[in-house]
Amino acid sequence: MADRTEKLFRIAIALKGLDGAAQLAAALVLAVIPSSVVTGFAHAVITRDLLGDPSGTLARHLQAAADGFANGGSKTFAIVYLLAHGLIKLALVWALARKIVRAYPIAAVVLGAFVVYEVLRAVHTHSIALPVFAALDLAIIGLVLREYRELKGVGLASGRETP
Repeated sequence: MADRTEKLFRIAIALKGLDGAAQLAAALVLAVIPSSVVTGFAHAVITRDLLGDPSGTLARHLQAAADGFANGGSKTFAIVYLLAHGLIKLALVWALARKIVRAYPIAAVVLGAFVVYEVLRAVHTHSIALPVFAALDLAIIGLVLREYRELKGVGLASGRETP
């Protein structure tokens, strides 16, 4: 059971690392491309019925997000958010992969803050994706805390002090 949990933990932090790297890349891309490219892409997706009915829920959400991105200063927010979120995730993944025991509670608190923010932002923006990300972060928090308890237990059982 512990081996399976360890593998699941490793997969989860690898996915978080990939997510962090993707967020950094997205921040850099958003910093370079004009807002009109984003709104043009959203318009093309909607008018070509790629999300189903152009007046459907997904299409309306995409259009509202694209309009807010272009007109409401959301571009700067998105860049800063993606950059900060990506860097924090990569730092946490690095520390967890190296089994730096002090990083585990910090990771749980930081991921918990992300969950709170994602839920609050989803309520405000009616985002479909943010609750999914929050649920994934909650699952990863569970794995982080479980791994932390196991590492602390191994350190105490072996008589050595964990850092």
